[in-house]
Amino acid sequence: MRKRRVVVTGMGAVSPFGLGVQRMVSKMEEGLCALSLLPEEQKITGIDCHVVGRVPTLSETRSIPRELRRTMSPMTIFACLATREALAQAGFSPETLPRTGVSIGSTMGSGQELQSLFSSFIPTGNLDCVRTMTFFKIMAHTASSGVAIAFGLNGRLINPVAACAAGLQGIGLAYETIAFGREDRMICGGAEEYSPLTSATFDKIGAASHADDAETSSLPFDRRRAGIVCSEGAGVLFLEERDHALARGASALAEIVGFASLSSPNSVASPDAETSAACMKEALADADADPGDVVYVNAHATATVAGDQAEGKAIETLWGDSVPTSSLKGYLGHSLAASGALETTACIAMMRSGSLLGHRKGFQPDPACGAIQYAHSGQALPQGLVVKNSFALGGVYSSLVLAPAR
Repeated sequence: MRKRRVVVTGMGAVSPFGLGVQRMVSKMEEGLCALSLLPEEQKITGIDCHVVGRVPTLSETRSIPRELRRTMSPMTIFACLATREALAQAGFSPETLPRTGVSIGSTMGSGQELQSLFSSFIPTGNLDCVRTMTFFKIMAHTASSGVAIAFGLNGRLINPVAACAAGLQGIGLAYETIAFGREDRMICGGAEEYSPLTSATFDKIGAASHADDAETSSLPFDRRRAGIVCSEGAGVLFLEERDHALARGASALAEIVGFASLSSPNSVASPDAETSAACMKEALADADADPGDVVYVNAHATATVAGDQAEGKAIETLWGDSVPTSSLKGYLGHSLAASGALETTACIAMMRSGSLLGHRKGFQPDPACGAIQYAHSGQALPQGLVVKNSFALGGVYSSLVLAPAR
């Protein structure tokens, strides 16, 4: 079956820099870091990771009707605000939007609401104090469901739950849904909210950064890297079948031409360079492309010692040192399910500007991560394919291939 072409016509972002794709990208272009040290009153005992990337207070939250906000956790609100931005850029309002599907990935439901629920329930064994709206905030598909209800969407609803790969899977599954004719339009991406329980997960498996200096706490591919710094936010893309987009006079921002998602049975936690390389190769095969067609790789690279090394070796296997590579987690931290989507919006912004976002000032590449070419900010990005990676605990590997709009 011949695939239909799929283009991106709108993008939205809520990040630790605030609301908006342009705000996020411009702050990264300035070389700024969105991470900060947790206030003392928010630290919890038993873990040693205290730097996070929190979304600042957003006045725009009040624009969501109260009757809807009652069922929404922060991650759902982030997803709704990002969706609104993406729709506006695509040229739609909720009132004029035709049938559209939703594919927004998540790690789980609201960690904040889960913590609140069990803090009340466990000491008493009594659920009388639990609000009826709590379930809608803790269900794993809270973000995708919340977006569908808020914008009156009645198309296919997908909610990949694949931790750090969920956002990219959300985009990839939406691309496949349109490519094979199941929907003509999809809202897709990923959403995440910060919870101490999330940081604790990485801390207990030895993968979290214990740095107290926010500026140098997240250092992907750097010889000084010490682990993951958790953050939050939401990234949303509006995808359309290309002919439908052109027929209504829409401007395509980029085209999605390939996607792959593989599992590795080798380990639930240890990164696998062989599967990383295989996933990128399969995504390129889906795009009917070769490694030589790629002009930039946006790495997953979370600043863990083993993870960055495995991905770097996989990139070296395909490209050697011929293709510039960077990770954006030095700016944003690791927003887990939101990371793949936020970083994809940044990739598209780079493709449109023709200028790369590299590693932050003071970058000291680690030779153990392979003999690869590291991008520097401001480096020219020629026309060609861009590969975006997102990998996750549990042996989940996903890669997306983007092409310039044409």
